Formats: sequence, C-alpha cells, structure tokens
Amino acid sequence: MAHSSRAALWRLRLCTRCDWFRSAPSKARTWSPKSRSFHSSSAKRTDGVFRELTAMRVRTPWIEALRKQQAEGKDPTAASGKPEVPKDRKLSPKRMDDSYHSVVLPLAQDPWLLDTYLNSSGHIRLGTIFMDLDALSGIIAYKHTGDDVTTVTASCDRIVINHPLTEICDLELSGKVTYATGRSSLEISMQVAKAPKEGEEVKDQDVLIHCTFTMVSLDPGTKKPVNVNPLIVETPEEKRLFKLGERNSKIRKQRKETALIKHTPNDLESDLIHAFWQKQLLYHDPYDEQRKPDNVHFMDSTRLQTATIMMPQFRNRHHFMIFGGFLLKQTFELAFTTAAAFAHARPTFVSLDPSTFQNPVPVGSILYLTATVVYTDPPLIGAPGEQFDQESKYTRVQVRVDSKVRDVEHGRSKPTGQFNYTFTVEKNIRVMPRTYHEYMMYLDARRRAEQVRQTLEEEGVELSPKTAEESVTE
Repeated sequence: MAHSSRAALWRLRLCTRCDWFRSAPSKARTWSPKSRSFHSSSAKRTDGVFRELTAMRVRTPWIEALRKQQAEGKDPTAASGKPEVPKDRKLSPKRMDDSYHSVVLPLAQDPWLLDTYLNSSGHIRLGTIFMDLDALSGIIAYKHTGDDVTTVTASCDRIVINHPLTEICDLELSGKVTYATGRSSLEISMQVAKAPKEGEEVKDQDVLIHCTFTMVSLDPGTKKPVNVNPLIVETPEEKRLFKLGERNSKIRKQRKETALIKHTPNDLESDLIHAFWQKQLLYHDPYDEQRKPDNVHFMDSTRLQTATIMMPQFRNRHHFMIFGGFLLKQTFELAFTTAAAFAHARPTFVSLDPSTFQNPVPVGSILYLTATVVYTDPPLIGAPGEQFDQESKYTRVQVRVDSKVRDVEHGRSKPTGQFNYTFTVEKNIRVMPRTYHEYMMYLDARRRAEQVRQTLEEEGVELSPKTAEESVTE
C-alpha cells in the first residue's frame, strides 16, 4: 500500500512539473539542481549503411511491408506475370551528369559515425564502405531510369585501391552512369576520395577507391529485362568513360564465352595441371627426399564457411530482398579472414576482381558463404617462359567466395553469386590444388589475375605492397 502511494505521489509531481513547464515563460523554465531531468541519447547505430543513403534505400518500415504482404497473401518475390512497365514509355537520352550523386561521410567530424566504420585495430572497414557504394549505385541508377522499373546489381566489375589513406578523414562518395546503350544494363562508375574543401575539386592523389558496378533494370511484374534511357556522350572525358564501359562489356561477354564451364583448358593450362599433378606425386612419394615445403598449402585446407539468416534490416527498397551491399560486406570480411588464416599475417586489400550476383537473396533465408584461397602470385608453378620472383617476401592471395541460399526449412538451394578478392600478405606462401575441381578454380583465378593485371597496367594503377600496408583501411 505504501509503495502504491509513493508511486501515485511521484506521478502527481511529474504531472505538476509538466503543466508548469508548458505554462511558464521560456526564461523561467529552469530546474533546481536537485531536480531529475529526462533525456535521450543520440542514435549510435553500428554496422549499418550511412543514414543519408539508408533513407533513400528503405522507405517503408518492415512491419508495414510485412502486414501488407500478409493481407494480400502473395509471394512478393515471385513474378506476377503482368507487365507493369508500358511498352511505349519515353526513353529520351540522358546526360551522364543527370545521374550524378555524391555524399560526404563526416568520419573525422563525427566520432560516433566513425565508430560504425572502424575495426578493432582502428582501421576503416572496407566492407562497410562497399555497402555504402552499393547503396549509392542504386540511387544513381534510379536517377537515370526512374522509379517505374526494378533495378538490381548484376555484377561488380572491380573495386581497386588507387591511393591509400594515411589518416582518418571525411570521405566523399560520388558517381554517375557512364555507360548505357538503351538496353537493360547500365554501368555506374564511382569513387571514394578525401572530401575536398568547399569550392575545391577532388585531386587525383586523394582518390582512395575507384569502382564500377553493372546494374540491370527489370519489369517489376514480369521480372524480365526492360530497356532504359541511352546516354548522350559529348565531352572528351565522357567519351573516355563510355569507351571504358564498352571495353568492360566486351570483357564480360568474352569471359562467358571462354568460361571453363563451357570449354576445356587450353594447351598451356593443361600443361600446368600436369605439372601440378607431377609435383603432388613427388610430395607423396615415400622414396623421394623432396617433401611438401612448409610454405605450400593444399587448397582444401584453406576453406572457411559461414551460415547467416537474412534479417530485414538489410533489405533493399523492394522490401523482401537483401541489398547487394550487405553481401559485399559479408563476403569481403570472410575473404579477409580466410586470407589471414591462410598466411598467418594481416592481409592488405588490393582489389575486388570481376564478381557476379546471380540470384536474389530473400529476407528470412539462410545465406551460406564458402571462401577458398584459389590462387597465389608468385605461383608455385609458373607457365613456360613466365618470370617471377619465387623468393619474394610478399604474396598476392586471391580468395574466391561462393554464396548460395536456402529457405529456413532447408529446401532446394540456389547459387547467389561469386566474389573474387585479392589481398597482399607479407609472407612467402603458396596454394596448391589437387583435385580436378580445384584445378578449374585455380585456372579461372589465374585467368582473372592476368586480366586484372593487364587492365591496371593500361590505367597506370599499381601500388607497392609497402605503400598499401601504410593505409588506415583494412
């Protein structure tokens, strides 16, 4: 009884104070030192996309979207079969600058925002930056296509470190559509750079990351590709960017046409497989003095796997699918962990090589990721005439992450993407395949490494391992 009386007295006092606060003049609204004030702390989100990008990505609370879906009784991930995009819609050409968008991450100004971007060693988590880049690519794509279509990430052609950061600073993320012929796909070029001072332009040496994403526009009803606005190309710089888009498109088509899933290895690659097989026999011959060196590891011993249930907090703007940036972050951090476990050294990110998004990942499904070290450079065995420093203390490690998805009941699974990351480690270490499946993974990675090396040489983008190690990024 005494307890209820005290509670009633406290409510009466609180109501009296509230009435006084509403009626008293503003200058008189002060509390005595003994008064207890109520306050709420500012939001301190962790492990999420920058709020300015999130606001544009998610527009409806999950509970509302879920209740609407339950009331309609339809599977939101399935195609309705009814076209929702008019066939005669106007697709007037657009300029590159029409889709330009930029956002500044005030990491140096906002300690709590910085808190969401740092790892345990104080380095900026690149996986979180990748999430932001994918969210930004969606904004840019819809500025070009409009909201009538569904635009999804088809591939990440590459993400490359141009100039490492040497200090924590504000970052500007920016980009625009740089290649669109009028068909369903469009290429978006983006960069991450030190935020310039007001009125100044970004300098080349301040660009941390350059990347390109390929997006595909679909009819929301049929889930089939639909045409989008072509680009108007005018200035020399725009022509250069458009030409790069053409080249990337040709490389993607060529990669599909010559894929090992369709064709047998060429003569040089067959010789490499035979050489690896011979080397493997030597390692297992009990009558031979040669044994597997300590710096050589079989490919199957490098494998790491995870399983994660997909939560609605990482959905895309269509509510029931996970947005691609979350997959990039998850695959990057697993690849980083795999490279570190393989080398027993801290990896330095070099590039995300051409990677594909094959199928969407529904909210509520189980995502399985499998990471494997598939290639090291310098290699254990080189092709005839290939020159490399076998004693180099630095090794480039390529990690392939395969993803698949199942529903909670663990029905049929389907692949959702393949992601290819390259890191540098200060270690002389080699990977060795020993099954036919691993040989194919090794050869595919070798082709990818050669292709990326040629592209970077053409554009003059190459970092020394020592310079990359000094970066404040992961």
